[in-house]
Amino acid sequence: MAKSGAAEGAALADRRTAEELKKELRRLMKAIVEDDEGRSETYEDAGRVIAALRELRTGSGAGIPGRKGSPSDQKVKYQQRSEKKVTSAIESPVSTPASVSVPKHFFCPLSSAIMRDPVVLATGETYDRAYIQEWLSSGNRTCPQTQQVLSNTILTPNHLVRNMISQWCADHGVDLRPPENPDTEGLITFSERRVFSTLLTDLSSPSAIDRKQAVKSLRQLTKRSRSFRALVGEDPTAISQLLSILSAAGADLELREDAVTALLNLSIHDANKKRIGESNGVSLLIQSMNSSGTMNTQGNAAAALFTLSALDSNKVKIGELGAMSPLIDLFETGSPAAKKDAASAIFNLCMLNENKVRAVKAGAVDACIAEIASSSSTIMDESLALLALLSGYQEAAEEVADGGGVPVLLKILREGGSAKNVENAVVVLYAVCSGVRRKLMEVGEEETMNGTISKLASGGTSRAMRKAAGILEKLKRVMHSTHYSC
Repeated sequence: MAKSGAAEGAALADRRTAEELKKELRRLMKAIVEDDEGRSETYEDAGRVIAALRELRTGSGAGIPGRKGSPSDQKVKYQQRSEKKVTSAIESPVSTPASVSVPKHFFCPLSSAIMRDPVVLATGETYDRAYIQEWLSSGNRTCPQTQQVLSNTILTPNHLVRNMISQWCADHGVDLRPPENPDTEGLITFSERRVFSTLLTDLSSPSAIDRKQAVKSLRQLTKRSRSFRALVGEDPTAISQLLSILSAAGADLELREDAVTALLNLSIHDANKKRIGESNGVSLLIQSMNSSGTMNTQGNAAAALFTLSALDSNKVKIGELGAMSPLIDLFETGSPAAKKDAASAIFNLCMLNENKVRAVKAGAVDACIAEIASSSSTIMDESLALLALLSGYQEAAEEVADGGGVPVLLKILREGGSAKNVENAVVVLYAVCSGVRRKLMEVGEEETMNGTISKLASGGTSRAMRKAAGILEKLKRVMHSTHYSC
C-alpha cells in the first residue's frame, strides 16, 4: 500500500534539511507555473515536500531560539505566529541549478541565503555581514543563533568560508549576484517577511485587539529597521490598511498615536513618500494635527508631513489640502519638540512659492515675530530662517513692518548672536527696507545711534555684508533726497 502524503512527508523530513526541502519546493512550484500541461506527478511531489516541511516544523520547534521560555521581543513573537499561519515561497537572489545541493554551512542563519560576505561574531557563529550588521544596528546585543549576550560587536571576516563559497560557486556554475537594491532589498530577511505576513493579516483582522497590537508592533519595527520600512512599502495593501485603521481610530488616542508614528517611520523610506502622498495619508495626517490627539501625535504628524514634502508633488498636495493653518497653530502652541517639527514642515513646504502665500495668509509672519521676540523661545533659529524665506514675498515684508518686526530684527543685529541668525535677520530687514520704504527712517535712526548696519557691512557672512551694504545704500539715497528737497 502506498504511503499517505503525511507519512511520506515524515520520511522525507528524516532525510533532508529544511533548506533542501525549500529549494525542492521552489523548483516544483516553478515547474507547476511554467508547465502548460500541468503534470499531476509534479503536484503530488510538491504536496509531499510541503508535508515534509510541516513535519520538520512541528517536530523540532523546541530547539528553535526565541520559542516559549527563551528571551523574545515583538519581532520574535510575530515570527512564531507567522510560522503557524503563513507559508511563503520567496526566491533567493542566488541563481542555482535545480540539481545542485548547496552545503548547509554556506547559508546565513538570518537570511537563509548563500553568504556573500561571511563574518564571525564574538560567539563564533558566522553570518552574512549585511544581515548581522542590520541586526546589531537595530539595537540587538545578542547572538541570533545562541541568544548569548555579546562581549563585543566586532565582525571578523571569515576568509575560509568565503573562499569555500567562491570556489564552490565557480565549480558549480552558481551565479552569486548582488541584490537588486543593495540599500534595502538585500537586507530584508526571511524572518522579517514572515513577521510582515502576520502583521498584514492582523491589520485586517476583525478583532480590534489584534489590529491595535499589529499597529503598535508596526510602529516599533519600522522605527528600528530600515529594511522593514522598505518591506512594508512593497505591499500595496499595507499602507492602505494602516490608513484605514487611522481613519477609524476615533477616540482611541493610543491607537491614533501609534498609527501616525508608524506613518512617520514609513515616510522616511524614499519609495514610501510617493505611495503615502498618492493615498489619503496626507489628509489623515492633517486631520491628526487638527484633532484632540496627544501632543506626540500632532508633532509626529507634522514630522511626517516634513519628510513627505521632500517630493515636490507632495509639497503641492499638502499645501492644497490645507496643512498650513494646523501647522502654524502647532508652531505657536505646541511642545518644544512639536514646534520644531511644525517649523521644519512649514519651511520645507514654503520652498514652493504658492505655499509661501498660503503660509503668510495663515499667520506665519506674526507667529515667527512672536517667537523671535520671546526670550524663552526654543525655535529662534527656525523662526528666523522661515521669516527670511518668506520675506521675499512682498506681503510678508509688509506684515513684518506692520507687526512690529523691525525693532525685533534691529535688536538681534545690535546684540549679535550666531552668524546664521544675524544673516537671516538682515535678510528680512533688507526685504522690509526694499518693499516698505517708510521703515527706512526707523532703520536710519538705529544706524545714527549705534552704527549697527555699518558694523555688519564690514564684518559678517558674505551674504549678511551684501544685504547690510544694500541697506546703507538705500539710506544714503533717502538722506540725499531729503537734503536736496530741503
